[in-house]
Amino acid sequence: MTAKTLLSMFAAGTIALALATGSYAQPADNHDHKPGEKTDHKHDDKKKDTKDAKKVASGAAVGSMAPDFELKDTDGKAVKLSDLTKQGKIVVLEWFNPDCPVVVGHYGSTKTFNDIAKNYKDKNVVLLAINSGAPGKQGSGQERNAKAKKDWGMDHPILLDEKGDVGRAYGSKNTPTMYVINKDGILAYRGAIDDGGSGDGAGKTNYVTKALDEIIAGKEVTTKETKAYGCGVKY
Repeated sequence: MTAKTLLSMFAAGTIALALATGSYAQPADNHDHKPGEKTDHKHDDKKKDTKDAKKVASGAAVGSMAPDFELKDTDGKAVKLSDLTKQGKIVVLEWFNPDCPVVVGHYGSTKTFNDIAKNYKDKNVVLLAINSGAPGKQGSGQERNAKAKKDWGMDHPILLDEKGDVGRAYGSKNTPTMYVINKDGILAYRGAIDDGGSGDGAGKTNYVTKALDEIIAGKEVTTKETKAYGCGVKY
């Protein structure tokens, strides 16, 4: 028996022993799988989950259908977005907190939102204030918001979104954050109320009224998105 034969027999025996004991290392998986072979997609699933989370976090997209919702106002009356758009209404959403200094400024020193509700009432425009503050947080609750509505002489309703579902669906992060939805239910504008950057006074350009005027005139909205300013929404 030659030395080469002895080495071959030794090698074969070593591999057999390794296989029997489970210590034999399998070749690295280079993702070159045969048809029907089970694969591990956990890594791909994580990428998908991250991508989907970012998509949800971004909120409602300009040019897309605005998320439908139904909320109750401070009088317990239900208001549904799709009911308003079916009536051909242009809807303005205003994220609201009666104790946010920026919001207070737009209802106190200036009458920004009350003026929008008043001046566009006969132009098929509906303004809805939405409070997404969780129970116990600043400016939350039916009683506090009903008082603010009365004190500020608001003709438009304040809708309570205490679970924060609607606020998150729209990606609202500030009070006020503004959204303009055309009569077809498409989001035409989202962002700041104006270019003022504070609640001390109105800015030179009111992005909401500018968008409304363009929509009413049958024109395309020129400024579709801006960065909202104000207090953080108290989810």
